[in-house]
Order: sequence, then structure tokens, then C-alpha cells
Amino acid sequence: MDVEIEELKTGKVVVEKVMGKSTATRCFSKYPLKFIIPRKVGSSQIDAVWIYALTYGGGIVSGDSISCEFTVGDGCTAVLTTQASTKVYKCVGSKCSIQIYEARIGNDAILVVIPDPVTCFSTAKYSQKQVFRIMSNSSLLIVDWITSGRHESGEKWDFMQYKSTNHIYMEGDEPLFLDTVLLEQGSTGTIADRVKDYQVLAMLIILGPKLKHVQDKVQEDVKKMMSEQLHLPATRLQSYSSPRTSQCLNKPSFLASCSPFGPKGSGVVIRIAAMTTESVYRFLQHQLASLEPLVGVSPYH
Repeated sequence: MDVEIEELKTGKVVVEKVMGKSTATRCFSKYPLKFIIPRKVGSSQIDAVWIYALTYGGGIVSGDSISCEFTVGDGCTAVLTTQASTKVYKCVGSKCSIQIYEARIGNDAILVVIPDPVTCFSTAKYSQKQVFRIMSNSSLLIVDWITSGRHESGEKWDFMQYKSTNHIYMEGDEPLFLDTVLLEQGSTGTIADRVKDYQVLAMLIILGPKLKHVQDKVQEDVKKMMSEQLHLPATRLQSYSSPRTSQCLNKPSFLASCSPFGPKGSGVVIRIAAMTTESVYRFLQHQLASLEPLVGVSPYH
């Protein structure tokens, strides 16, 4: 049975300490997935393994199924990222593109998941599930986001279905964070109708003792940002006679909220809706810059 399960997997990475350094001791991938592990990213003084996940042809097509397993050993640091947005192409029939990631993070270890966004093209169906099993002193950072598609070509939120599930379990099977985002075309309204003018939906999860400084900074900055943005003086809009125009101008171009979770608020989830992809990149680059001493370079730089 174990052999059959192993054959179904399209990727596996194991990061362990070798001579005191975080090292990828195993790296396996097969179509439609490819892993690239550069010898070093950033300063040679930084102990971190970077893993780039790529898909052949630059995207995922209907019926593709990707299943990956990651193990980050005790005291190790690993970063999982991409080199471009994950493109999900046209659905054929009722087939759905599927990605499943499972990760185990050891004692005093760090896993940072910082991909570029998912972009679903017209009629696509996509489902991803990420399961993380952590220890009480593990640290975890996850960025999970989707853009509206090629809206310049009229493909704004034009896909059939997008589903993203993130589950975090503490020391085995104790649920710590269970979350699912589902966007699908309905008979009573389209995804575009519900999302309105926003082009990006994003979620940032930060958890663990080694990332407490990042968590505190993001929470403080989001609180300040939203406090300033949601209290703009109405006088700015008085020169516009059209109520519809005024409503559009008054709508915040970037919305973010913070919610703590876990024992004593040990983790935080930040949810974002934005009108441009660039604004989310800028936000992530600024907020995650303090990761550089841990992972070697500033994410999204």
C-alpha cells in the first residue's frame, strides 16, 4: 500500500540538518511538477533551503493532479516558492485541476510558503489543499492568493471554480486552523458580481515563536493602514455630482483585516482584498522584509 501511495505522489522534499546546516537530503518530482533547489539564495551565512516549484508548460491543465510531501526537520529552515503565477488553464468537461501539499515541520523549524498568485483562466476548475502538521515551537508563514485572471482580455473572474483549503494541526491531529475559500459561478450571480471591483483576494498566515516579530509588525501596520484609509473626509468627493461615481471613488482600493487564532493568539491570519496585484506585492514585500535575516533575501523583492 505504501508503494502505491508513493507512486501517486508527484513530489517529495526532505530537509534535514547535515553538518549543522539545513540541507535538502531528498528531492523528487515528476510531471507535471518540477522542483528546483538552488545551491544558495542570499548570504552564505544564512541557514535556509529554497525550493522553487514549477509546472511544465507554465501552468496546470484540466485533469492535472499534483500531490507533494514536505518534511522540514528539527531546527531547519525551508522556503517554498514559485517563479511566476500558477496558471490554471481551460477545463475540459467536468475535470478539475488539483494540487495537494502536505508538510511536517519539526521542533524549532521554520517553513515559509511564499508563492506568486494563482491565476485561473476562462472556464477553469481548480482545487488546492495544504495541510501543515507542526510542533508547539514550529514556525510557519503561508501566503495564499488568487488574481482575477486576464481581465484586460475580458476574463475577469471568468473561471468556473476555485477552492483553496488550509489546515494546520498541532503535534499530530489537534486542529489549530481550518479554513476554506470557495469561489464558483452560481445560478443567481457570477463570481465577478460578488467580488465587484476587486482583482485580488489574499490570505497571509503567520504562526510561531521565530516569526513573532513579523506577526507583530503586520498586525500593527494593518491596524494603522485601515484606520487611516476608512476615515477619509467625505469633502474629497463633494465635487463629483454622480452618486455612482462617488461610491466608486470612496471604495477602498486595498482592504485588510487581522484575526488571531490558536492558544493565546499564537497565530494571526490577515485577509486582503485589493484592486491591483501590484499593491499586494508591495504590501507583502514591505511586511515580510524582516524575514531576510532568517531566509537570506527579502520575499517578493
